[in-house]
Amino acid sequence: MSKNRPYILTIAGFDPSGGAGVLADIKTLEQLQVYGLSVLTANTIQTESTFIKTIWIPLDFVLESIGLLLETYPVSVIKIGIVPSLDYLEEIVLACKKWAPKVTIIWDTVLRSTTAFDFLNIENQMQLHHILQQVDLITPNYQEIVKLIPFGCSIENGALALSTYCDVLLKGGHNTKDLGKDSLFTNQTKISIPPTNKVRYQKHGSGCILATAIAAHLALGEDVFTSCKNGKLYIENYLNSNPTLLGYHYA
Repeated sequence: MSKNRPYILTIAGFDPSGGAGVLADIKTLEQLQVYGLSVLTANTIQTESTFIKTIWIPLDFVLESIGLLLETYPVSVIKIGIVPSLDYLEEIVLACKKWAPKVTIIWDTVLRSTTAFDFLNIENQMQLHHILQQVDLITPNYQEIVKLIPFGCSIENGALALSTYCDVLLKGGHNTKDLGKDSLFTNQTKISIPPTNKVRYQKHGSGCILATAIAAHLALGEDVFTSCKNGKLYIENYLNSNPTLLGYHYA
């Protein structure tokens, strides 16, 4: 057991293809030299291109697992992936804060899989805002942000509004006007993060891996902007690693 690497807990689903979920998270964390712990929220039957079904892990099992790990290890950053409901998410966030009050929490807002399976619907804006007040960073793409902000609000104004609760990294992979350009919204201020390399290929689970890479850099002591910038470089290398939907990890 490592004594000199920071600990990160990923709370996410199991993707047997290894392209997303906890398998992809652990690969990313090992490359970036942090120690990864994991708790499953779901088990899935899928490949990188086909999604068959998911079975959600009972919440009490998840919470007990979180409690044991946070009581045992000095976890500095927690990354949360797929969850079935805001109620489920809220219980996880509250448990994390109970066991590790100073922990940094990143919520990768996976609302729908790339294979068109819906994981989570946002039905209660007040509950959403209460949850966001407890987390430090969310990482929506352009398709997800529209489900997080009020109906009729522009994407930029909505992201700025959400940044009053927590930092928002708006990923640029679906940005039709400026492909690949991310935007970090913090304290109602926008900071652009342009791409470093031209992305040649797309990958299953890229959003998951980006959020985890950011979590690793935060655990290594970098500020949120530097972590987002370095996480972006990691995912660009991953996307360009080969032409298939399953990539290779490089530090």
